[in-house]
Amino acid sequence: MHKIDIELVEMTMDVMKYAIDRISASNRHIGHPKTAQELKVLVGETITPKGIGGEVAFNLWKKHLMNANVSIDHPRHLAFVPASPTRAAIMFDLVTSASSIHGAYWMEGAGGIFCENEAMKWMVSLTGLPEGAFGVFTSGGTAANLSAIVTAREYWRSLNQQNNNEKGLIITSIGAHSSVKAMAKVIDADVLYVDTEDRMHASNLQSKMESLTENQRKRLFAIVATAGTTNAGIIDDLKGIAEICKKEKLWFHVDAAYGGGALLSDSVKHLFAGIEAADSITIDPHKWLFSPYDCGAIIYKNPELAKQAHTQEGSYLDIFKDEGSQGFNPADYQIQLTRRVRGLPLWFSLAMHGTDRYKQAVERGIELAQIAGQLIEEMPHVELVREPSLSCVLYRRIGWNPEDYTKWTYENHKKGFALVTPTKWKRGDTFETVSRFCFINPDTTENDIKMILESMV
Repeated sequence: MHKIDIELVEMTMDVMKYAIDRISASNRHIGHPKTAQELKVLVGETITPKGIGGEVAFNLWKKHLMNANVSIDHPRHLAFVPASPTRAAIMFDLVTSASSIHGAYWMEGAGGIFCENEAMKWMVSLTGLPEGAFGVFTSGGTAANLSAIVTAREYWRSLNQQNNNEKGLIITSIGAHSSVKAMAKVIDADVLYVDTEDRMHASNLQSKMESLTENQRKRLFAIVATAGTTNAGIIDDLKGIAEICKKEKLWFHVDAAYGGGALLSDSVKHLFAGIEAADSITIDPHKWLFSPYDCGAIIYKNPELAKQAHTQEGSYLDIFKDEGSQGFNPADYQIQLTRRVRGLPLWFSLAMHGTDRYKQAVERGIELAQIAGQLIEEMPHVELVREPSLSCVLYRRIGWNPEDYTKWTYENHKKGFALVTPTKWKRGDTFETVSRFCFINPDTTENDIKMILESMV
């Protein structure tokens, strides 16, 4: 199966045709899931001792399996944080896979890592971090947040040997991404929450810190702020929080996995004031920097601290640190050893299109949120929950209960019309079910938004 024969050549042509059709398509189906049982009936047994053949397997994919996925780049996919990779990035994702590059060490992947680093330099420049700051591409925001907090904890332990025997403590807000809680569980750290889903102000954080016990204050090593909450696009008081972290000698991590793309935007960049003081920043290029899944990034003010925390040791790895293989080794700065050069598609798309067009595409997402807000204010059956923030819009259908939102979501999705899902927003001591848009795709139109809102009548 590793040999080149006519069947392989023919399959390669079929795959390339599929990729060309998918990349160049301008009118795609949004896609709808089927149950595992339904798919089994459609495709039967696909893994057999003798194999079913490439042509049969590929036809099953094209006819049945492909259509059971949601196209995350559909212009009416406005749920969660969607994605809209450029066609250039998708093309180069094919090149990335075909090139078989192991992206952990410079010795094996110098050319690919060089390209990643060029893209990373540009991303770091957006943050305003001081000279010497740098980062590495990860599998996503969870891996980036985990890499940052492991670095923060190891640095905290290095300051005082007694900290090695303590369970660390992090403070963030209830609006923080779910991965913050998940990665704290992985490293066995406790998390305390500032009780606000809206903007976490420095005063909120200060009050929380003043309520800590002596033991909790001793164990506190990091504050996690959010620059673009997943639920509502809210940016915390980064400047005020940074000042507290500096005063209290705490690691300041900013999760900008979703919102980081907006650092490109002249219209909202001022909202990120203070991010330049962060010790670490998470940004996901597969969200608002138009890369394919999966591509996250972690950026450090002092990369050497990350290297001290993450460098893996083993006799089989010694060669990568030899004089003959000196260069940037991504494996030394985050939790993964084995990695693909997932920053390559971003590099190619940036090189092909230029950064100005990236700025235009990000600005379009912000503009679409404002357009949606205006349409909602003009329609009698819906109303804004809060003003749009970045490219997120929370709104309610007047008179609906949670079941109505769920039914509406499934009906629109089943019809292949749109995917817009409900969420919850805290009002006092309770959580209200509301609807939510998140705009990433610049191909989304005002008419798309209008049709979705009218479907709620």
